[in-house]
Amino acid sequence: MSVPALRLRGVRKYFGSVSALEDVRFDAYGGEVHAIVGDNGAGKSTTIKIVAGIHRADEGEVLVNGEEVGQVRSAADAQAHGIAVVYQDLALVECLDIAHNMALGNLPRKFGIVLDRRRMEREAAQVLKDLKVRVGNVRTPVGLLSGGQRQVVAVARAVRMNKPIMLLDEPTAALGVQETAHVGEIIDELRASGKAVVIVSHDLEFVFSHADRVTVLRLGRTVGTRRVTEVGREEIIGMITGAVPPDRPDDPVHDYEVA
Repeated sequence: MSVPALRLRGVRKYFGSVSALEDVRFDAYGGEVHAIVGDNGAGKSTTIKIVAGIHRADEGEVLVNGEEVGQVRSAADAQAHGIAVVYQDLALVECLDIAHNMALGNLPRKFGIVLDRRRMEREAAQVLKDLKVRVGNVRTPVGLLSGGQRQVVAVARAVRMNKPIMLLDEPTAALGVQETAHVGEIIDELRASGKAVVIVSHDLEFVFSHADRVTVLRLGRTVGTRRVTEVGREEIIGMITGAVPPDRPDDPVHDYEVA
């Protein structure tokens, strides 16, 4: 039985007197796509930001490969724990070109000082080629790209980091059908490479097409986790709306492990 690549247990987060997360728990395994769904305000993005080091949990545990990591204090800290993130707002710099954006936070340098632009462009072009992505020359400013192309560049930047845990917050938001399908293909390839892929999504059709398991959040709490092959959309919608009661915290579905 394998150990979860990423495990959250009893995670709570408060912003002043406002409770954003009350009890978030889920397990994400290598070689799986784990979707997190829920209505607006359910706590999905806050959960991602806690794992990514943007916010700090007030209570609870975050474990990577079975080891508690304590507080993830920054993006650099998250990367050190093997976590790469694609944020909903993409966090791209429009005035910089594709290659620069893909290398942000890990710029290749000669002699440890001078930017190695040739290597940066070569590596960016190779990642895009491996992902079968066509976004033009890697020297093209990101501000000139379409929304779908920017999304792919953001995903490609996370792929370039080559971390075992990938978090994607609304990776298909505002994308067309063809662009959504392409992002789905990239996610499938990440799973096939053995990575633990966690996606936040409102798109249940996308979730049922690409995820292995789905965790539902409601009002800052984990309602339950289901294997996609064993649940219908009606049950997931019921869990989102509250028509289906939440699982008990000790329900065995939370401790499901992959053989």
